[in-house]
Amino acid sequence: MRIIDVLLLILCVSSVLFYCYGIYAAIAFLNHPHPITPEFYPPVTILKPICGVDSDAYENLTSFCQQDYLEYQIIFAVRDRQDPGIEVIEKIIQQFPDTDIHLVVSDRIIGANLKVSNLANAVTVAKHEILLIADSDIRVGKDYLQRVIQPLKDESIGVVTCLYRSLAQGWVTTLEALGTATDFHAGVLVSNGLEGIKFAFGSTIVIRKQVLELIGGFGAIADYLADDFQLGYLPAQAGYKVVLSDYVVEHVLATSTLVDAIQRQIRWARCIRVSRPWSYLGLLFTHGTVTSLLLFITTRGSIVGWTGLMVTWMMRLVMGWVVGVKVLNDSVAKKFLWIIPWRDLIHFAIWCYGFVDSTIEWRGQRLKLLKGGKLVAIEEAGAEGQGNKYRRD
Repeated sequence: MRIIDVLLLILCVSSVLFYCYGIYAAIAFLNHPHPITPEFYPPVTILKPICGVDSDAYENLTSFCQQDYLEYQIIFAVRDRQDPGIEVIEKIIQQFPDTDIHLVVSDRIIGANLKVSNLANAVTVAKHEILLIADSDIRVGKDYLQRVIQPLKDESIGVVTCLYRSLAQGWVTTLEALGTATDFHAGVLVSNGLEGIKFAFGSTIVIRKQVLELIGGFGAIADYLADDFQLGYLPAQAGYKVVLSDYVVEHVLATSTLVDAIQRQIRWARCIRVSRPWSYLGLLFTHGTVTSLLLFITTRGSIVGWTGLMVTWMMRLVMGWVVGVKVLNDSVAKKFLWIIPWRDLIHFAIWCYGFVDSTIEWRGQRLKLLKGGKLVAIEEAGAEGQGNKYRRD
């Protein structure tokens, strides 16, 4: 065998080992007990940053107003009085007069990430010591609050976060949802099994107010693109545990073009690269779908090539099924599991392209990502971007 064949074989073996551990970690997560103490009902403030109107916005937001929970407050935060999301929020306030709902409209900016500025403006009227942050495109059931709060019975836990399954609308978002369910969350469960997680997701972040203040408040993350990552990372650095809830929320993916979806994936690839460069480079050892195909090609269909291809693809599909179907109960993973190899090929190309540059376009601005994931504005992206400032991306 040539050197290139040996290297590709090593990458295939490393990928298979990753897939095997991903399966183990997923099963361990499923079997981990998550007891519920009915008497544990600390009051909670839910912070909802709003920018424009998401797909199914009304259904998403009202799901947080129908919780089987004793005492909670919801604060919607908007920057612009012309934001179309205000109309939806006002309708919700009228429909749920008995729920403690507030609307904060403020254009105060504390950093490059305007979502974080929204959160900083919202927290000023928060009544309770436990804060829950969830993106506006998230939908939950009535038992959500009761279940995600449970880990905080342990005082050493500072942050709770949730996995999510994406509700796709169209073939473009189906590909994106499939990757999230069978690849991204597999990596999360592997991290959880190896060393515990040290990050959080915008799907749900439950954080004690004292922990938020300890890390410097929202001002400490105001210039980061991955604000959710930082809200898990900084408390972990301060000595608090970050844990995964057993509750899986629903993420409503907005219909988008292929170009929009690819740009979004490139943006997050570059964000991960600058935030965790060694982890990003290490993803090379998990792209088994591609490396096994290359091994098959370079060995001209030899027994080694065939075996590497079949074993690697089989284990990739098994991991995708265990994580996507058994853990997440994801409808996209159930229906389109067979598309995983083709999705992986696209994702590998995006991963490679993520090394090329550190600039991104986000909400009408052209930004540069610095080491650690900080944002610096370069220039306005133009009139077209400004015209779409309420678009969710």
